[in-house]
Amino acid sequence: MNSEPFPFHLTPSTDDEKFMLDALKEAWKAFASEEVPVGAVLVKEGRIIARGGNQVELLKDATAHAEMLCLTAGANALDNWRLLDTTLYCTIEPCAMCAGAMLLSRVKTVVWGAPDIRHGAGGSWVDLFGEKHPMHDIEVRKGVYAAEASFLLKEFFSKRRKSNAS
Repeated sequence: MNSEPFPFHLTPSTDDEKFMLDALKEAWKAFASEEVPVGAVLVKEGRIIARGGNQVELLKDATAHAEMLCLTAGANALDNWRLLDTTLYCTIEPCAMCAGAMLLSRVKTVVWGAPDIRHGAGGSWVDLFGEKHPMHDIEVRKGVYAAEASFLLKEFFSKRRKSNAS
């Protein structure tokens, strides 16, 4: 378990930066738990209603992505699977599974930090958000605190490679 302090000293100047900072803190918790450091928060009417961090290793479940856990928590918070008028902030570009869940959940907006060239479903690998959906479109904003999100991922995998080499 990592006990290092949160590595960033950020002063958000927009709502997107404010909420992405909260998502970065969720990613840091995942990092500290030896999970791939991805975090997410779900916002409705200017307040966070759900949080999530990767728990793939803990739950031994490839679907336990930060976004998926956050969407489930959001549905529970609203007592409704329709997450209308919500914004999901995630530290990395969502994968196809998470993008699909956002469409099915009717999330209004997704904001992400760093691109994911291996699994990103917002244009880095495929572009599910760019496809015309018959019932629901998601507004996309990207690149918010991308350097910080990318830094966490690089640090995580660098430490993992070093420990595997030992």
